[in-house]
Amino acid sequence: MSENDNLQDADGKKEVESTEATPKVQTEIKTEVPSEIEKLEEETSSAEQVTEHTTEVVKDDLVDEIEASNAEDAEDESNAERHEVEEKDYHAMTMDELVAETSRLLERHKVQTISKHINEIKSEFNAKFSELLDEKKEEFIEEGGNEIDFYYTNDTKKQFNSLYKDYKQNINAYYKEREQNLKQNLENRLQIIEDIKGLLGVEENMGTTYKNFKELQDKWRTAGPIPRDKYNNAWNTYHHHVERFYDFLHLNNDLRDMDFKHNYDQKLKIIERAEELAEDENTNRSFRELQVLHKLWKEELGPVGKEHREEIWERFSKATKAIHDKRQAYFADMDKAHEKNLERKEEIIAQITAIAEKKSTSHSAWQNNIKEIETLRDAFFKAGKVPLKVNEGTWAKFKGAVRTFNRGKNSFYKDLKKDQFDNLKKKKDLIQIAEDNKDGEDFATITPLMKKIQDEWKKIGHVPRRDSDKIWKQFKKACNHYFDRMHQERKAKDQHLFDAFDKKVKLLDQLKTLELTEDPKADIKTLQEKIAEWKEIGYVPQNKRYIDGKFYKAIDDAFDKVKMDKSKVEMIKFESKLENLADPNDTRLLDNEYNFIKKRIDEIKSEINQLENNLQFFSNVKSDNPLVKDVHKNIAKHKTDLDTWKAKLTKVRGMYS
Repeated sequence: MSENDNLQDADGKKEVESTEATPKVQTEIKTEVPSEIEKLEEETSSAEQVTEHTTEVVKDDLVDEIEASNAEDAEDESNAERHEVEEKDYHAMTMDELVAETSRLLERHKVQTISKHINEIKSEFNAKFSELLDEKKEEFIEEGGNEIDFYYTNDTKKQFNSLYKDYKQNINAYYKEREQNLKQNLENRLQIIEDIKGLLGVEENMGTTYKNFKELQDKWRTAGPIPRDKYNNAWNTYHHHVERFYDFLHLNNDLRDMDFKHNYDQKLKIIERAEELAEDENTNRSFRELQVLHKLWKEELGPVGKEHREEIWERFSKATKAIHDKRQAYFADMDKAHEKNLERKEEIIAQITAIAEKKSTSHSAWQNNIKEIETLRDAFFKAGKVPLKVNEGTWAKFKGAVRTFNRGKNSFYKDLKKDQFDNLKKKKDLIQIAEDNKDGEDFATITPLMKKIQDEWKKIGHVPRRDSDKIWKQFKKACNHYFDRMHQERKAKDQHLFDAFDKKVKLLDQLKTLELTEDPKADIKTLQEKIAEWKEIGYVPQNKRYIDGKFYKAIDDAFDKVKMDKSKVEMIKFESKLENLADPNDTRLLDNEYNFIKKRIDEIKSEINQLENNLQFFSNVKSDNPLVKDVHKNIAKHKTDLDTWKAKLTKVRGMYS
């Protein structure tokens, strides 16, 4: 402990800027206060050069931590409640348990008190989800999927993301709301300091001056929280001028000595409690209460007589150091425990690796292996924390061992289809539902049910091959029986639409089997006649309009086969498309096509400009250079495309006239 210690400052010691052990608040208080603080510090330093308090004492690391923690609490007095938030072993929790714990913290605690817990939970959740993601990717690739197409999430992940988003919004709102209050409180405290300075040398009744001083002290105690980075300077400057005032009171020693005695008695009680805490075996509890004692010493009590200052501070400092030493020993024991946890986790990884290397050939053997791996996984998470320096490496080794096991398991079950008999039972249940409802008359109720069981059928998966065709035919027959009846009912109302649909189905089938000749003009005429015939048929039921898309795709495929200049074919196809878009009562589709073409023309022009600019880099290169030739070829192709798109734009404009 040094003369610069903030707690000693309460007794007139010299102040210095503290080193904070906690993260700085994201919101910066932008104010002119720092310059005022610097001015007050200069006055403090100047005044203290003539004081008698020059004893050098070594500052304890624990006090640094206490100062930083109390400074953090100074920004929000309720922030001290973070010590009361229960710390749990998040590493041992499942993802669902981590989500539940996050929800509990957000519901039961102030957002500024749980940042440490939320960040630890986030780290553990992301690590566990990463492991699950790797496992799912392995399964996806094993089943023939392309890695680039892989995507996976689940409800637990979505729920956690939602909770974490709420936390971020709440903590940001908290910082935003707090900023102005901190600024104003700091300004109020600086004004109180100025008012105390103004009491020095006042030519009035000393009792009145002393009363004004006590009122200013009361105002200081209730002035509210201030920014943590201004906390120590403000308190030290305040205590300096408080001591100056007491020195000014030398003409009225009774008033000063009465305060000194009160402060001395209260500080003795604090020292006695600190000495009791030094004997407490619960180091965390001792530290938290010691932090409160230091705060009381500094914030609630003023100076004592000069003859007692060094004595009581040395005694308080000794108790603080005893707690510090015990706490350091506790952390040393914890480090040893972490090393033992590491040994246990290494053993678990070795056991998982051994199981992964087994050549099991039966379903029962693999089931036993799976159970063993799950037990080992749980044991790994419950084994506790390991030294921070090897945490990532240990986690990577664990994931690698589990991944190796999963690859073997997935390979074994790829052909086994262990759940096929369960699927068979589920599909038979769906057949029974279809049979029971196939003759129902309540189409509004039964139709969604029949569609639902069809979707469920698709999701169930494979059944034994010997039963596959049989149950499918049975299910399809019942479903077709119902939907045929339903369609007949609807056809009675909209028969002309269904007739049109039937005609379009036949025309589409004809188009699919159409064989083109060697005469491009004749082929184009044939296709145009097909388009005209299609439009002539008219509308189909709303739920059958997908057939129009199939027809025009088939038409495009047929045009692509015509042996004719592709640009001309493209324009013919486009003209056919425009006829389909034309509607005198609604130009929205035509407007969309117009805007699309305009945008495409601009894009092609931009691409041509870029290519022509690129040619400038080849000014000293021969024209037969392959790169130069490719650029020229590309420009020519883009210009051809540009002409085609311009022609399309002209066609569209003509449709508006």
